[in-house]
Amino acid sequence: MKQMLNIALPKGRLGEKVYDMFEKAGFECPSIKENNRKLIFENEEAGVRYFWVKPSDVAIYVERGAADIGVAGKDILLEYEPEVYELMDLGFGKCRMAVAAKKDFRDDPNRTLCVATKFSRIAQNYYSSIGRDIDIIHLNGSIEIAPILGLSDVIVDIVETGTTLKENNLEVIETIVPISARLIANKTSFKFKNSQITKIMRELQKND
Repeated sequence: MKQMLNIALPKGRLGEKVYDMFEKAGFECPSIKENNRKLIFENEEAGVRYFWVKPSDVAIYVERGAADIGVAGKDILLEYEPEVYELMDLGFGKCRMAVAAKKDFRDDPNRTLCVATKFSRIAQNYYSSIGRDIDIIHLNGSIEIAPILGLSDVIVDIVETGTTLKENNLEVIETIVPISARLIANKTSFKFKNSQITKIMRELQKND
């Protein structure tokens, strides 16, 4: 029997796009497109087993070996720093991690900057790199409201089009890092299932 490669896909639009890529590369699993509530789909012929997980959980499944490979946003990799190999940039799901503030904001370097974000580690690393003292407020919901209500001076968040910022009278004042979808692998799997993983990478690159 063929050794199965376990692949964690992020639920939602990004995951569907990722699956289409794998399908084009010859690793199809037709049952994944059926309208059902199953979470695990396999194609023994192609030697692949797919499962849907929350995008922010993909890296955990891969790091702990429940998945051999998976697709995660660069934001997740920078924020959680999982022990995985980052194999390739898939070139979609593009956006950027940025600092935004109210349009009239002027930074006063003599006082601690108050930063609201879901991405505490990314914010901390960025401001440490430029030697700026900050106070982080970790939020999980709509970050944009924090500077408007005076909870924070700035926010650090993912920006795609910038429409939400504009509508709330905020603007990007600094881009921290570009973000896109990355193919990642479990370190042990990369050693023991190397030929399968390398084959997938090769085929994905061909279809790039």
